[in-house]
Amino acid sequence: MSITFDEFLKVDIRVGTVVRAEPYPEARHPAFKLWVDFGPKIGERKTSAQITRHYDLDSIVGKQVVAVTNFPPKQIGKCISEILVLGIPDEDGEVVLLAPSRKVPDGGRMY
Repeated sequence: MSITFDEFLKVDIRVGTVVRAEPYPEARHPAFKLWVDFGPKIGERKTSAQITRHYDLDSIVGKQVVAVTNFPPKQIGKCISEILVLGIPDEDGEVVLLAPSRKVPDGGRMY
């Protein structure tokens, strides 16, 4: 299925820095709760992510990630997710996060 460029522009994909991470033991699958700072225009947003295979709580804090920031909030178990952190499955189907290859300003929009 094809989309137009104007449709693509409706998806607000930005970079932010994980400022806090906590275990999410209530999740059906192993996951963390993440708080991501997208800079002064968007601020901090919360989500959950099933990234426990390749990341731990200490290594994820301070990491820049790429996320969709304009989805409506969604209830995921006991967590309200405000963003969708983007990743790609590895050879075992485990999430590898998308991230810039060098530090960029938080809130930068993908284009």
